[in-house]
Amino acid sequence: MAMQDGLYVALSSQIALERRLETIADNVANSSTVGFRATGVKFEDVVSGLGDKSISFASSGDTYISNTSGPMRETGNPFDFAIRGDAWFGIETPAGTVMTRDGRFTMSDAGQLVSIEGYNVLDAGGAPIQLDPRNGPPTAGADGTLRQRDQQVGALGLFTFDPGGEFVRFSNSGIVPAGEPEPIVDRLDAGVAQGFLEESNVNPMLEMTRLIKVQRAFENAAAMLRSTESSYTDAIKTLGSK
Repeated sequence: MAMQDGLYVALSSQIALERRLETIADNVANSSTVGFRATGVKFEDVVSGLGDKSISFASSGDTYISNTSGPMRETGNPFDFAIRGDAWFGIETPAGTVMTRDGRFTMSDAGQLVSIEGYNVLDAGGAPIQLDPRNGPPTAGADGTLRQRDQQVGALGLFTFDPGGEFVRFSNSGIVPAGEPEPIVDRLDAGVAQGFLEESNVNPMLEMTRLIKVQRAFENAAAMLRSTESSYTDAIKTLGSK
């Protein structure tokens, strides 16, 4: 492998490791964020050339959202909801419909079910959920149906969507879907638990261990880059003096 190729390989490694450092740091920062789903990165070898002259570079990586559920914590608050299974709540925001696993809801003075930030919570049809403010907290069924005084007044919308590789986060635990989210209907593997919240699915100790390993790898790549660059410079000086 040519000396210049070594520089490119080391540089590609640093770029990939820097991206992984950023995602791990973000995961650690949100290890206590309700409903947060960790970001992972998939890396692949990018091969240049053929046969003995082929060189493998590290790709910049493709990000993805971990689909592992976080632990559920009982709160006893009737306006707290946790999702069972692979589904998301929908909330209406200035950025459009946002998917979230953060079920810290409340009822506005006008009776609308809103998120902790005051955004309308949506039903399966994409409409804001309207409650009767005179009848107190609703009772939720396992399928998300909401009742007040034994009368059904609405239902929590549960949605599925493909975050894609270039997803955009909204207020930490939310995700702005690239396409139209699909409502989940008549699925026994998805539902809600009232009086519970889903914690972040980040394992802080595991992420800190990964952070240390990636930092060391980044430092090694930087050292290799400096060494290769120094050798390359020395070679140029030597050739230039002849």
